[in-house]
Amino acid sequence: MRAVGFTTHGGPDVLEVLELPTPHAGPGQVRIRVAAATVNPTDTMQRATRRQEVAPPWVPGMDIAGVVDEAGDGVDTLAVGDAAMAIVVPDGTHGGYAEHVVVPAGSAVPLPAGIDAVAASTIPMNALTAWLALDELAVQRGATVAVTGAAGAFGGYAIQLAVARGLRVVADAAEHDRELVTGLGAHVVLPRGDGFAESVRGAVPDGVDGLADGSLQGDALLGAVRDGGRIATVRGHRGAAERGITWHPVWVRTIAEDREKLQAIGELAASGALTPRVAGTWSAERAADAHRALEAGGQRGRGVILM
Repeated sequence: MRAVGFTTHGGPDVLEVLELPTPHAGPGQVRIRVAAATVNPTDTMQRATRRQEVAPPWVPGMDIAGVVDEAGDGVDTLAVGDAAMAIVVPDGTHGGYAEHVVVPAGSAVPLPAGIDAVAASTIPMNALTAWLALDELAVQRGATVAVTGAAGAFGGYAIQLAVARGLRVVADAAEHDRELVTGLGAHVVLPRGDGFAESVRGAVPDGVDGLADGSLQGDALLGAVRDGGRIATVRGHRGAAERGITWHPVWVRTIAEDREKLQAIGELAASGALTPRVAGTWSAERAADAHRALEAGGQRGRGVILM
């Protein structure tokens, strides 16, 4: 089968189209004939610098959508011929940028009604990460949360999922993204960057109950959060202990087989409460261009590789 991967770390040009053995679904697994695979910062980090524990080649990719073409024993949630989306936990040659990908049945759900494979492929990893971040904040309906990186994929889903939970959302945005972030459902939109914490206190004098940090600002955001509040972070960040505020790093791999959560996300997408955003599409042969587009910054939504 064809896949996109690399045999040495470096810039986007190390990506190449590879020929790899076609995997098969075992018990409790499904194989998806991939139509679309999303490009995320995790992929570019893996390609550029991430230490690998297995020998090359390495295939990145954590989000896919396509059609189930093989189902192992014991699988009753999906059948051959079903359109599906899935989260992938990459390992060596096992990654989303491939014609065929095998995942545990718990990592795949039917494609949301009314959403095509390209758009659906941008949902699983980022939306599950946002879902887990909100779970970690553990706030009650009616509470106020802040979201940074609000115009991005994680931030956008965090806003919409928070609104679906009945939370009030304070979000950041550049001036040219204010309309986008407001459209996602944020109740208060403040300027992004330095000074966001102070701006939050201007809007919410006691501080927000929780904060989902999609822009990796870390300790600079402490001032935005009330005493005893929580901050959910990506990429493992834990900040300073201050005023009883606790830090909650989010690792989406821990819920990669939580089909119930992924199904709930799919239902929100089908209802229109969650809106996937495709920043562009690239062929497998142009995967390097998809990585360049993400690394250039300013991407709103996610790029997708067509397999």
